Amino acid sequence: MNDQLSSDLASLRIRRDEPPTEPAGRKVVVWLMVVGLVVSAGVVGYQKIGLRLYKQAVNLTEVALISPAQSLVVATSTGYVVPQSLSRVGAKIPGRLARVLIKEGDLVKAGDAIAELEGADQRSAVAAAQSKVLVARAAVETARANLAEIKQRADRVRSLVERQAMPRTELEDLEARQKVLIESVRAAESQVAAAQAEVEPLKVVLKERLILAPINGTVISKPAMAGETVGPQLTGVANIAEIADFSSIVVEVDVPEARLGLIQVGGPGEIVLDAYPTRRYRGTTVDIGKRVNRAKATVVVKVKFKDTLDGVLPDMSARVSFLREELKEEALAQKPKKVVSAEAVVDRNGGKSLFVVEDGKLRAVAVNLGAPVGGSVELLDGPPVGAKVVRNPSADNFDGQRIKQTE
Repeated sequence: MNDQLSSDLASLRIRRDEPPTEPAGRKVVVWLMVVGLVVSAGVVGYQKIGLRLYKQAVNLTEVALISPAQSLVVATSTGYVVPQSLSRVGAKIPGRLARVLIKEGDLVKAGDAIAELEGADQRSAVAAAQSKVLVARAAVETARANLAEIKQRADRVRSLVERQAMPRTELEDLEARQKVLIESVRAAESQVAAAQAEVEPLKVVLKERLILAPINGTVISKPAMAGETVGPQLTGVANIAEIADFSSIVVEVDVPEARLGLIQVGGPGEIVLDAYPTRRYRGTTVDIGKRVNRAKATVVVKVKFKDTLDGVLPDMSARVSFLREELKEEALAQKPKKVVSAEAVVDRNGGKSLFVVEDGKLRAVAVNLGAPVGGSVELLDGPPVGAKVVRNPSADNFDGQRIKQTE
């Protein structure tokens, strides 16, 4: 009995030379905790770093100007300033420019000389042709002198024949020679006409070497330079200059087909140029196009300026608001308001801000707001007109964030 007890007690001894064993359940718990920490770190890292690495989709709007005449507007369209009288002056004949008599911005009248082609060769050809005319005329004078001499001799012989002092055969010979010389004079005169006919085309070509302005207007492009080759079907300069009549300037806008019924010829309008967004011009509808653009479902409408054209240049971008009634002087004197959608304004750093889009990134811009204007708000200070801003910024948006626009 005692031996059995001693044996059992011996089996209960602690083996200090072997590593302790852990229960399997504890290992599973530890691994689960490690995995949880890794996942949590990944989620937080994605939220912090992913927003900086990946483009976030945002909906954009823009800062705009609202005219005081907004309540009178029935339709608005955009287009360009286009002169209705425009001439791209070229040369009828190929040649090299000897002189250019105009520069960009010059005012010219129809018929004014604006350039001249080299014409020494053509002047030589004209001189040679004129010398042929002189030779032909000299031949005519010689033939006429011979004819006069024979006629005089025939008259003398005729009187002698009548008195029977000379034989008639002598008179007949002189009369025959007289007929020959008459034909010689006619032939010489034909030679003069033929030589003169050669001179006239050469003179016309020489005259065409002097380039004249076809219309009254302003030179709106840099003219070609002396020494350049111009003319039709050449690889050189196609046009010598471009001249536009500023008095014929209108704004051509594309009006949607569905809104065409709101516009009438003679109706009032307001024109705002992108170059001068705070300046307003009164306009009048002068023409409605006779054809619909199928691709865009629009019709070209032309609006003429009623006010002075100070600063108005061809190809400027313009916005035309078609109005129910004519603008009054006091309404025209009011300045337009710069506005932005109220949804685009957010609270940042204790003030109001907009997220402006620049080169695909956001830039937070502090703004000062005025009174509400419909669903928008007036901007007293902030981004310029036309600036793209985020319509509905979220709490995740930040300065320098990369974004992409949603459809």
